[in-house]
Amino acid sequence: QVQLAESGGGLVQPGGSLRLSCAASGSIFSINVMGWYRQAPGKQRELVAGITSSNRKNYADSVKGRFTISRDDAKNTMYLQMNSLKPEDTAVYLCNADIRRWGATHVVESHWGQGTQVTVSS
Repeated sequence: QVQLAESGGGLVQPGGSLRLSCAASGSIFSINVMGWYRQAPGKQRELVAGITSSNRKNYADSVKGRFTISRDDAKNTMYLQMNSLKPEDTAVYLCNADIRRWGATHVVESHWGQGTQVTVSS
């Protein structure tokens, strides 16, 4: 079994910062691409930022220059540093990871966390 657990969400004023974490646990052989997504009420889930195993990164245009994605493979953890937050960043933030498990290393499985709420409001 593999689990992803997000943390770090909360309520912050416009212009503030938050740092999200996504920790993967379980029978993990390797983690390929990881990504942060978000979903606001009444809107489709969208990709916020992604990072490959070789540390290549991509960002949604709406967060470029404000958000930074990173990963620590020794800890099987991914981070999202969010600065200059805006009310439109309010959403549930979910992490996703493509993982190979011990005993099934030829198979890449996509796993999702439960999400963490980020609310930007004065």
